[in-house]
Amino acid sequence: MKLHWSPRSPFVRKVMIVIHEAGIEDRVALVRTPVAMDKPNLDLVPDNPLIKLPTLVLDDGTALYDSRVICAYLDTLTGCGLLPDDAQARLTAERRQALGDGFLDALLLFRQERNKPAERQTPAWLDAFALKTRAVLAALEAEAPALQASGFDLGLIAIGCALSYMDYRFPDITWRDGHPALAAWHARFAARPSVMRTQPDETP
Repeated sequence: MKLHWSPRSPFVRKVMIVIHEAGIEDRVALVRTPVAMDKPNLDLVPDNPLIKLPTLVLDDGTALYDSRVICAYLDTLTGCGLLPDDAQARLTAERRQALGDGFLDALLLFRQERNKPAERQTPAWLDAFALKTRAVLAALEAEAPALQASGFDLGLIAIGCALSYMDYRFPDITWRDGHPALAAWHARFAARPSVMRTQPDETP
């Protein structure tokens, strides 16, 4: 298999964590594929017309995109158990994954807006992204005891990657202040070997 990959994408990181959890690093060739909104990488078009990461190309040439689809495929392929068999537990994992992925989508747009020159920023958008960030953190703080009690699954991977992305791209947002239970859970997440092995890398 071939994975179009970047060491800084939080959605790629989700897939990489699953690859390490499944122990299939030797079965996936990583292809460094730069992608930027203002500079579309046309080399990616044959495998993904959306020109987005991650994109997984199977041995038969079938291309899979969207981290949720790729993670679910790898879980089914390897039986690593990151999507629970129990219907209720699976629903919880998928709900948490949707929250983590949605939070990441908002954070990516938040960062894009903050990176504009001040005169081109839209204050109402910045306020809206900040509101979503506070709301998600409050919801996760309330759910943190349940996160601590849960087995490791795709829902926790998505949430953990979103919080780690905040640390990486929003160091000025001290999200641990006022969210002690969530901070304790994330410390446990960050210490997992598959997470430690997939830290963002600024290498060109």
